[in-house]
Amino acid sequence: MEYGSVLLMKEFVTHDVLRFVLARPEGLSFEPGQGVNLAIDEDGWRDLRRPFTPTSTDADGVVEFIIKIYPEHEGMTRRLARLEPGAGLLISGERGHIRYKGPGVFIAGGSGITPFLAILRDLRANGSLDGQGLIFANKRPRDVICEKELRDGFGERAVFVVEEEAGPGYQAGRVDSDLLRRHVGDFGQNFYVCGPKPFNRAVGDALREFGAAPEALVF
Repeated sequence: MEYGSVLLMKEFVTHDVLRFVLARPEGLSFEPGQGVNLAIDEDGWRDLRRPFTPTSTDADGVVEFIIKIYPEHEGMTRRLARLEPGAGLLISGERGHIRYKGPGVFIAGGSGITPFLAILRDLRANGSLDGQGLIFANKRPRDVICEKELRDGFGERAVFVVEEEAGPGYQAGRVDSDLLRRHVGDFGQNFYVCGPKPFNRAVGDALREFGAAPEALVF
């Protein structure tokens, strides 16, 4: 089923990531971590559907997307960045789902944090974020999406990893076997992993090497 919506507002979250707030269509429902197809309701764009994961929860009165923009590509994200409030959008087709299976560690690379945000916000609203862990990797501190919210929610259970410009509050380097060994105390828990394919593969291999059960890994 396809739902029509309207862009209410947009704002920068980081230098190249935008937050889009849409009117909530009547009848639209989704689970935290579930993706949808998004299209722009304009000639030449209606059939160009791209998968995104709402970062709002099903209890919210609006639908939020946090999307990294690629201005060098003449594609969907570049066109989205040019939209103004009042623009029409189309939401359809549930796509994929990062299902929450219980307490564990969320490991994200870059914009791979966005499919987790609705899950984490839902857990926090229900008082269930305690005991969860976060490892979030980016190139530089300025690339960290929703950093204040994540630090506030996770406290000392959050590890922010940056390749460049590391300073107080950040771990220098990448998410590799050594970093996981230092920051994960229990490899028998659940692990939620989302990022670029090489990131997912490397993290998955390291977790399995340390004894994480295949059924406890959610990609």
